Amino acid sequence: MEVRDYEVDSQGIVNNAIYLHYLEHTRHEFCSSAGMSFRELQERGVDPVLRRVEIDYLNPLRLSDRFISSLTLRRDGPRFVFAQNIYRRPDMAHVVRAECTIVCLENGRLTRGDILADAFGDHIAY
Repeated sequence: MEVRDYEVDSQGIVNNAIYLHYLEHTRHEFCSSAGMSFRELQERGVDPVLRRVEIDYLNPLRLSDRFISSLTLRRDGPRFVFAQNIYRRPDMAHVVRAECTIVCLENGRLTRGDILADAFGDHIAY
């Protein structure tokens, strides 16, 4: 991805809240690549929702910087924990380290998330 002009603040660096967008976009791209359609899940009454985010800002991104956003996934009971990292290109400086926890609601009730576990299948590190 690349930093766009409207994502930087008056200091010329990416606003801290924008990193949450980058992380979410990465999770959505991952879900799509794993064959999980949010529209289909919602039609079935299934909603993966963000429960918690813990983020460490390590190095700033600036206008036009290019970066890589990556993730790994583990399951902790009913929670799906995405360990996410953002690295600036080309020097690969570590920009952000985050842990994003997702839970699964079915018809408005918290579940163990077996539907998500099936969708993520081989991508979950145990």
